[in-house]
Amino acid sequence: MTATSLVLTPTTIKGRLHAALEPLTTIGKRCALLDYPHYLNLGDHSIWLGSLFYLTNELDIDVAYAADIANFSPRSLEQQAGNAPIVFNGGGNLGDTWPEFQQFREEIIDRYVDRPIFILPQTVRFRHEENAIAAAKIFNNHPDLTLFVRDRISYQIACEYFHNCRVYLAPDMALQLVDVPGLDEIAPPKRDRILYLFREDSELDDRFAPSALGVPNLDVEDWVSFGWKMGHPRSMVRRAIAAALRDGWMRGIAVPQEWKARRSWLNDRPYTENLKNHTAPQFNSRSWSFLHSGIYQLKRYNLIITNRLHGHLLCVILGIPHVFLPNSYYKNEQFYQAWTKELPFCRFVTEPDRVAEAVEELRSQLGYGKFSDQ
Repeated sequence: MTATSLVLTPTTIKGRLHAALEPLTTIGKRCALLDYPHYLNLGDHSIWLGSLFYLTNELDIDVAYAADIANFSPRSLEQQAGNAPIVFNGGGNLGDTWPEFQQFREEIIDRYVDRPIFILPQTVRFRHEENAIAAAKIFNNHPDLTLFVRDRISYQIACEYFHNCRVYLAPDMALQLVDVPGLDEIAPPKRDRILYLFREDSELDDRFAPSALGVPNLDVEDWVSFGWKMGHPRSMVRRAIAAALRDGWMRGIAVPQEWKARRSWLNDRPYTENLKNHTAPQFNSRSWSFLHSGIYQLKRYNLIITNRLHGHLLCVILGIPHVFLPNSYYKNEQFYQAWTKELPFCRFVTEPDRVAEAVEELRSQLGYGKFSDQ
């Protein structure tokens, strides 16, 4: 089966992303991009890269200032970006599930009412109504706030509470990575098993423990990046030590094959050099390196099970057959229903006892033989 024969392709979904983001064409020539993911979740690094590539490559916007929530500086923002529009990176942290990111967002929106603010595609979730009401007061007080959301439940919540904002439905920014040159060149040795990319944090739907799936030959792991060291965001010394430990860990102990392949790939990719020319090149280069490690991790397998949204999205981008599972609330299922349900190489499964059946269906459809017990 070829990509051109599919009813829905990754390239088509990327086209839907571009159409939905049309309001961003009003930004102008430059902007500030906030909420860099200074943590180890590889999915959020793919969002950052997608956002950066879209703003700079598609819209020819100069990202004049970039910051994470720990290192944001009003003085640096003014010096580097003046009164340019502010753009928040997308993700799944709008609401009270991850409160530190929402607090930062509200502080910025409350402070900078003198310029347009755009929030790239988010999942919206408030567990406590008083937090939604407090956020609405700040959001609605801003005269020029645009919010993109990734699913229809988020759209309903945003329209209900943020009535003075422009709200649009759009896919995740990681889909801007579709057709990025060089990703298809990442080619690790294959494993004749199935990967269960398995998150175990507060978003886990604990019905889907590996032992409950009834699928043999599983390798169960989360993003490889969670085994690294990041360093304190405010300490240059600790960041440098962490970077050395992270690289040493990958090179010397954990995955030396990936380290060697990544160094070669980074040195040969035009994007690697281009990213150094943008504001905050240390952010961009780190995320670009993260992306290689995540793709290398996934491409070792011909079939994947995942309860991570960006496990699903990177499988979509790479064309890897996979079974997609719910998280603890509506984020995964609602995104699938809105954007990816027509992809023939993905199955969304809502009950643990249906996972093995979905695996066998994909294997049969794609002509895979039996997996070994190695």
